[in-house]
Amino acid sequence: MTFHPRALAPLLIAAAMSLGLPTAGGQQSSVSAQFTAPVTMDLPDYLRPATDPAFGTVFTRITKPGVLGNGIACGEKYCSHRYSSAQAWNADQSLLVITNGCNGMCFFDGQTYAPLFRRNRSDQCEWHPRNADLMICVQDRKISTWAPRTNREDVLFVATNYNELRFGPSKGNPSRDGDRIAVRAIRADGAMVVFAYDLNQRRKFPDIDLAQLAGNNSACTISPLGTNILCFQDLSDGTEQRGIFAVDGTLRQRWTEHHRPGHGDLTIDEDGSEVYVGISKADPDKYQVIKRRLSDGKVTSLMKFGEAEHASLRALGRPSWAFLSYGGNPDEISANPDWAPYAREVIALRIDGSGEVRRIVQTRNAPFDYWSETHASPSPDGSQVIWSSNWGVPGGPVHEFVARLDWAEESGSKQKEIVANDPH
Repeated sequence: MTFHPRALAPLLIAAAMSLGLPTAGGQQSSVSAQFTAPVTMDLPDYLRPATDPAFGTVFTRITKPGVLGNGIACGEKYCSHRYSSAQAWNADQSLLVITNGCNGMCFFDGQTYAPLFRRNRSDQCEWHPRNADLMICVQDRKISTWAPRTNREDVLFVATNYNELRFGPSKGNPSRDGDRIAVRAIRADGAMVVFAYDLNQRRKFPDIDLAQLAGNNSACTISPLGTNILCFQDLSDGTEQRGIFAVDGTLRQRWTEHHRPGHGDLTIDEDGSEVYVGISKADPDKYQVIKRRLSDGKVTSLMKFGEAEHASLRALGRPSWAFLSYGGNPDEISANPDWAPYAREVIALRIDGSGEVRRIVQTRNAPFDYWSETHASPSPDGSQVIWSSNWGVPGGPVHEFVARLDWAEESGSKQKEIVANDPH
């Protein structure tokens, strides 16, 4: 009797469990991995936990088109978290925010995913990484902290010589302690500038004129330690370059290679260095997942050529793991054994260069448009991962899912918490 790979995978998982062997997903780490064919699965019911038949990971669909309750409603086309490098959960994971396709900023229980309340805000807000009650918000001329539950806002800074203040836009995060952010703005003389702002000290750092970099700026963000600002520049020839400044305005690095890397996120490496992890689109590591050190631009390849689309380092409690969203055509991936063997999957990759991987879930997400991209992003402790999928229907509704991970075996010496000295 011959089994089709789609039928065989669940049988192998069941056999492993019956023998007491670890299954994949949140249960197993592996340095070497083989291509796993997509396993057919019906769209899970809303708020009903399901098990991925390929990797044994438990996950839940947390949105659906229409009214969800408590004033929250999802659009017919998509309803999802903002982006892979944006944190969806607050610091203690009691709240989860959905913004794309929802009727406002929609807040859910961070553990049960029940809809709780919504708020109407037009500014850019990101969770404070340590204070679970607060978000950090930037709009037009002001910087503030805001408590979504109580709707209380405390204004920290009002600009008199600037307008169009932006938190990023879109790709901005606070420093890991929540004290500093990078703010892009238009100065009164018309110059586009970026500056660091310390929320705790209510201190604005010097303007950095972005005209000194080639191209047009698309976003800037503060580094995890709050000492550097990374800026993204778009050139007319389609090249995407990077510039790294110290918060005092000193230009430290120019990365002139196209998108090397991009679609990524910042973290602190095991040696205390700040690194940007993402996908390269330039030689010599084109379409590989790489990390690049902010201090000197040193590049380390982390995963071979493949279809990785986005990297997230939002699991601040597990800075040595990058969470990767893979797209691609499974037939093409299986036909190229020298490529990274992941197609339409979410995986976690250890960034120490060992190649150690935790396969989390098959997304069953058919390529269509930006809103249907997977954009996986972990919770602060890495125990949950949020991701999007149209469930194999191009142009169909994009649903939001959360997978649960078990990191019990990582509690030993292999998992090291990075404790950096206070850079301020």
